[in-house]
Amino acid sequence: MKKLLSKVINRKVLTMLIIAVQMAWGVGLVYSTALIFPVLNTFFYVIGLCVVIYIINRENNPAYKIAWIVPIMVFPLFGVLIYLLYANKRPSKYLRKRFKKTEELVTENLKQEEGVLDAMPSRDATRARYLCDMGYPVCGSTEAKYFASGEEMFPYIIAELEKAEHFIFLEYFIIEEGEVWNSILEILARKAAAGVDVRVIYDDMGCVGKLPTGYNFKLESMGIKCTAFNPFVPFISVVMNNRDHRKILVVDGHTSFTGGINLADEYMNIKSPFGYWKDTAVMLHGKATWNLTYMFLQMWNVLRGTKEDFDIYRPERYHVESFSGKGFVQPFSDNPLDDEAISQNVYVDIISQAEKYVYICTPYLVPDDEMKNALIRAAKRGVDVRLITPGIPDKKMIYRLTRSYYPTLLEAGVKIYEYIPGFVHAKSIVCDDRITVVGTINMDFRSLYLHFECGVLMTGTGIAHTVRDDNLAMMKECRAVEKGFPKRTLAGRIIDSILRTFAPML
Repeated sequence: MKKLLSKVINRKVLTMLIIAVQMAWGVGLVYSTALIFPVLNTFFYVIGLCVVIYIINRENNPAYKIAWIVPIMVFPLFGVLIYLLYANKRPSKYLRKRFKKTEELVTENLKQEEGVLDAMPSRDATRARYLCDMGYPVCGSTEAKYFASGEEMFPYIIAELEKAEHFIFLEYFIIEEGEVWNSILEILARKAAAGVDVRVIYDDMGCVGKLPTGYNFKLESMGIKCTAFNPFVPFISVVMNNRDHRKILVVDGHTSFTGGINLADEYMNIKSPFGYWKDTAVMLHGKATWNLTYMFLQMWNVLRGTKEDFDIYRPERYHVESFSGKGFVQPFSDNPLDDEAISQNVYVDIISQAEKYVYICTPYLVPDDEMKNALIRAAKRGVDVRLITPGIPDKKMIYRLTRSYYPTLLEAGVKIYEYIPGFVHAKSIVCDDRITVVGTINMDFRSLYLHFECGVLMTGTGIAHTVRDDNLAMMKECRAVEKGFPKRTLAGRIIDSILRTFAPML
């Protein structure tokens, strides 16, 4: 009974219940008022038309516009109300203002080292230069190690945390109490007590139902500086579109981790609610860690309202020996603060320039027209385009939506593989044995346009061969999707069409 009550009376359930009550109350109040005063119906149609005109003229993705125009035209009153509550793609004005104040630090702290771009092949330098213009320099002198699973990565995290002497920064979408986090927390508390500067950022929405309310105060009491991104207060903050989906761990400025793996037991396959959890990550040792350190410090300053000298966290500060490593490594971040879809642009550029093959792992396949057309064009010009998606879904509606894109892609010659052993949470793209990106970026609208994300673009490092081989090994455990799959009834096609229409909201 106690376990049943804990499942029913938990933060996630209560949050959803409170939001549902608020929506029902708001819609009911407005509709009842309209019944009393019929003239309001005409008024709402006029308002709906004005909102539609406003949406059309905004600089948004066309799919996002359509997803809102349809419900507003069909249900003007309900559509306008929901639009006002949930359509905001950009973070709160307060958060935008804080980030604006940190922009001047970008040119000061993230300068491109001379000679690095000139040393790159011209076909790769254009992509790297784009990310440089976005504020993320390309680096040499960095060793990169690829992990094909959470359980492969976890011992390295523990080992690097134990080595920490000066500072530890963690920024994660999900942290969940359990074997993994408890092991890490014990080290963090011990290091903090020894004088190491330990800081943690977690996404409050991502941790709903996984951490108790006010968990940051618990960590603070242990000597660990902690803050939650966008603390969720359902009575006040009903707009929760934007989430900190990044996964960043930095130790002493010279060693870092990022990828799809959160700090929870299922990511290390200690528990398996969706079969085998297939995930990936990279560890960087060298100059490129500075990009990830800067991302963390910028977010920290925004959330805590602090200003500090970034120079003391540079890679060379606590690593007197010269760094080594071949190729070029370029960690980058993407955020909803502007209209620049950095991750989307990087992926589309890689796909568009592919000559032999491009393999992509993604847990959710909800591409917009630009991404979909890039995949189709590449396949039609003879590039071996392969997508790996989950065989066991974690979200059934998104799984159905993912499969709804199969027919068009298959018809164009794109090959699709579903991973039979379980859920693919890996987010990677590898191309022509030269280029790869490993990070937190899903191939869906929410990840590409609404969330704070990060990835590592690696060129000529040798990592591409490792990622390619891992993808090929995965494909042996997959079912190759044939043309005509999935077979859909008329009702199924209608459901898929509706889901596709509202895909940008999901």
